[in-house]
Amino acid sequence: MGSQNINTIAVSDALDPKTLIGSEYFASNYDPHIWFDVKNWELITQFVVDKLSEANPEHQAEFEKNGAEYLEKLKSLNEDIKTVISKLPEDKRILVTAHDAFNYFGQAYGFEVVGLQGLSTATEAGVQDVQNLATFIIDKQVKAIFVESSVPKRTIEALQASVKSKGFDVKIGGTLYSDALGNAGTEEGTYIGMFRYNVNTIVNALK
Repeated sequence: MGSQNINTIAVSDALDPKTLIGSEYFASNYDPHIWFDVKNWELITQFVVDKLSEANPEHQAEFEKNGAEYLEKLKSLNEDIKTVISKLPEDKRILVTAHDAFNYFGQAYGFEVVGLQGLSTATEAGVQDVQNLATFIIDKQVKAIFVESSVPKRTIEALQASVKSKGFDVKIGGTLYSDALGNAGTEEGTYIGMFRYNVNTIVNALK
């Protein structure tokens, strides 16, 4: 982008590195899925307002107005999420997904999060990974596991089959949006809609 003289801003610069989750999978050493804590998205929203205002001061009032309105929506989203999650007993708050996209979500909202693959969707889960996680699901009596929109469902289906072969039934609780939003023009095609959908899907399947 720099070579094309395109002014590029990394929204993650809004966050204190001390609040980021470390990762052995990336050179930056941070889990990149920062959007799964709404508080992060509030900080990023204000950061974007400030940067846009610097770049286009003639529109500063408009940026600030839109930013304030969006921040109110994010605060409302965060409260709604906590209300929905409160209906799920704490010992049921175990989220098993295809890859490690939900660690910020788990940290913010009190879930134990286990991904079959690593943080990157490019990694592959080995047979031993599947067997180990199947044992974990049985030990914890996890009712549901989740497919992700950005990861082939075969990995979760293999996990489900492994659990079943050990005499325990675990259902696939639905598909979660992890590294992408839903289709444009749908509720899930927005950040807020995606987050509500994910939380409702998780809680309804694990209850």
